[in-house]
Amino acid sequence: MEKSSKIYVAGHRGMVGSAIVRELRRQGYNNIITRTHAELDLTRQQDVEAFFAQEKPEYVFLAAAKVGGIVANKNALADFMYENMMLEMNVIHAAWRNGCRKLEFLGSSCIYPRMAPQPMPESCLLTGALEPTNEAYALAKISGLKYCEFLNRQYGTDFISVMPTNLYGPNDNYHPEHSHVLPALIRRFHEAKTAGAETVTCWGDGSPLREFLYVDDLANLCVFLMNNYSGNETVNAGTGKELTIKQLTELVADVVGYKGRIEWDTTRPNGTPRKLLDISKATALGWTYKTELEDGIRLAYKDFLENPMRAER
Repeated sequence: MEKSSKIYVAGHRGMVGSAIVRELRRQGYNNIITRTHAELDLTRQQDVEAFFAQEKPEYVFLAAAKVGGIVANKNALADFMYENMMLEMNVIHAAWRNGCRKLEFLGSSCIYPRMAPQPMPESCLLTGALEPTNEAYALAKISGLKYCEFLNRQYGTDFISVMPTNLYGPNDNYHPEHSHVLPALIRRFHEAKTAGAETVTCWGDGSPLREFLYVDDLANLCVFLMNNYSGNETVNAGTGKELTIKQLTELVADVVGYKGRIEWDTTRPNGTPRKLLDISKATALGWTYKTELEDGIRLAYKDFLENPMRAER
């Protein structure tokens, strides 16, 4: 990409999209196009096609998505599948129709089979059953990835995809029911500390293993890949490090300053037992993450404290 290239970031108000905009600006890109949901509903094909026909972006980062944690995914299966499928197909199709030079599709590590080999290589896609709690979201993301691949194969486009592990950081969603595990823990321990609660109850038994990547590190990789990678296979984005949910809760409690007792509700679902990405591909391309987990949690908690309205989303 040239510094003056016309770049469209879809989903710029979300955690990932806003991080990509920050990274692009940090690197000196000065022709970034954005649209709010009120200005452009990406699930409406005619509106998306009109936008692309008028603006003709040269590069597209597709970070827009309907996202949520276990509860949100389980309770809104149809919504997660429909909205994500519609917006992905509309943007990718319009980018191709309007001569976009390169598009990068942002997916999720939930695309891989529930019992995939660990760490999970990109090649294990579609080799087994998905985790039932987020199957609808995963199917939508797999479809977006595959549509990019099929356009490359049929029409010679240069559309790529990146599959991040669990993300956290500035502009995260801290809603008590619709957030992912790390921001949910930040909110829960902060409220418990403020209320002087003696105990905090967490879901499951704390045994699942998880990997976490600071969102600004992902944004750095996204720009790196746009400039340095072409290929039909996706690229995993992670740290190559994992910890148990129990260890994570203790770390978040320590960062937040909660001194009470942590209890576990084993009637609640654990989710996938282990999710560690094989990041050898990104490493071989010359990229590595920069932010260690404890440092990232401190930055995320600072963002939470400075933006209390985030907890209401």
